[in-house]
Amino acid sequence: MPAVTVENPLTLPRVTAPADAVARPVLAVTTAPSGFEGEGFPVRRAFAGINYRHLDPFIMMDQMGEVDYAPGEPKGTPWHPHRGFETVTYIIDGTFDHQDSNGGGGTITNGDTQWMTAGSGLLHIEAPPESLVMSGGLFHGLQLWVNLPAKDKMMAPRYQDIRGGNVQLLTTPDGGALLRVIAGELDGHAGPGITHTPITMIHATLAPGAELTLPWREDFNGLAYVLAGRGSVGTDRRPVHLGQTAVFGSGGSLTVRADEKQDSHTPDLEVVLLGGQPIREPMAHYGPFVMNTRDELQQAFEDFQKGRLGTVPAVHGMTESGPQG
Repeated sequence: MPAVTVENPLTLPRVTAPADAVARPVLAVTTAPSGFEGEGFPVRRAFAGINYRHLDPFIMMDQMGEVDYAPGEPKGTPWHPHRGFETVTYIIDGTFDHQDSNGGGGTITNGDTQWMTAGSGLLHIEAPPESLVMSGGLFHGLQLWVNLPAKDKMMAPRYQDIRGGNVQLLTTPDGGALLRVIAGELDGHAGPGITHTPITMIHATLAPGAELTLPWREDFNGLAYVLAGRGSVGTDRRPVHLGQTAVFGSGGSLTVRADEKQDSHTPDLEVVLLGGQPIREPMAHYGPFVMNTRDELQQAFEDFQKGRLGTVPAVHGMTESGPQG
């Protein structure tokens, strides 16, 4: 799991929660069901079964892979629409090509993130490059959906290409954890992602036996999803493992700890930490559209059917059926 790493975390800025910060309790631990997305790549539905009031402003998150494809097996998604929210695609291992009908696009690989604000609507496609389809190889990533408040739902689409080398790297006082701040800020250290809804997104790697207690904005919610390994969450050390999400209650800090013994193929505990300021607006969600009312959903479908969300561009070697040779 390369993403972005450093040889000696102790060379990085160190963060810890104030001693008087109120520890966030763990309200629930859920296990993500497995399924398939797009043209058939495996996913874990990280937020399945969690009440939306604990997720807001996040809508859903899929762990894509981890899968080691044979030649000819890599898959992506066909052209499809979005309106009313932001998609965040974070690639840990492997390579993904992205293109949208608004002119955005590019290739992301180990540790890169594509941040697409759909806003008023566009079409997009995500697929492995032809070279990866031919060769096969490891693929592992996340896709997170972040809601937009009503005032921003019909804004012009925007695309951010966040390279892994630009993420803010931090560590804990003993150097036992590597923190990659992708968006938002942690203890005054800001990540590169620009968000309309205030959030924090961190990928943390904890060495066996390491513990991190981070300051956490009290007006944010708190979620921890385990990408790999085993550990515990909260001061009462509630056990968690691969594919589980911990929901934290209110407070000023959150704690995650890696078990002393990890599996040989996953030497560390890998966790995505998410926090966001709840929007607290009605949400109407169906398929690729996230609006505030049922009427707005119906309008989105109508606009899509009439071609108002854009057209599939016949450029960069991609068509409606995906990458072409």
